[in-house]
Amino acid sequence: MKSLSLDSPAKLNLMLHITGRRDDGYHLLQTVFQFIDLSDRMVFGVTENGEISRIESNSPVPENEDIALRAAGALQRRTLVTKGAEISIDKRIPIGGGLGGGSSNAATTLLALNRLWGLNLSISELAEIGLELGADVPFFVTGYSAWVTGIGEQITGIDLPEPWYLIIDPGVAVSTAEIFASQELTRNCDAITIRAFLEGSGTNVCQPVACKRHVEIQQVIDWLGRYSVARMTGTGACVFAPFDSLEQVERVKSAVPARWGSFIAKAMNISPVHRQLGLL
Repeated sequence: MKSLSLDSPAKLNLMLHITGRRDDGYHLLQTVFQFIDLSDRMVFGVTENGEISRIESNSPVPENEDIALRAAGALQRRTLVTKGAEISIDKRIPIGGGLGGGSSNAATTLLALNRLWGLNLSISELAEIGLELGADVPFFVTGYSAWVTGIGEQITGIDLPEPWYLIIDPGVAVSTAEIFASQELTRNCDAITIRAFLEGSGTNVCQPVACKRHVEIQQVIDWLGRYSVARMTGTGACVFAPFDSLEQVERVKSAVPARWGSFIAKAMNISPVHRQLGLL
């Protein structure tokens, strides 16, 4: 096999608590991730010269800062493989929206090149590499909706309802680093159980911090909250709300103010990457 084309999916944080902070500065999290059917399209080709390059992309992120290429380099160094890769990325997931596009691209790269380079690393080994790149990456490597704790490395798969979501992008860029560095961020949440979450407990502690910095996010939450329970995903800025039917979500989408971007997405419990690679 010399090439692969894969759909690198977005995610939603259905809740996000911070229960503490380690001595090394990493935050201890409780979060629930679920995939949605919005994906970037990634194409991978094998090279024999050991070079890793991005040959085509509509991303505004410079090539030397692209997490997908960093993932390829990390995998190459870990395994001492002599092959390289050419990577193309068609970005469809909003950048800086809390939808995990970069982390998903990194995980998709690890999974793709593990196959193309014939490395045969396990999912757990790939997730370990992914954790070095970002807290969300192991979830995308694992490939199913999950309850995630620790610093992102403790992953428990859970079956969740798969509603339709209306997702609104207020058009502001939120810095994850700034949110996590904020003195206003709640870092001492009481730990909750999976059962408590499934019964309706759980919030996003990053939401008040982001809303204070970007009034547009609060405006979206207030507007969308008239139709369903609205919440910011991750560190923002996108806001989502679940709906029972496509007809219902289409009706609400038609009323979204023109100043905001919006799209409809279907929840998924299994990553399309894992389906395409036959991993689940």
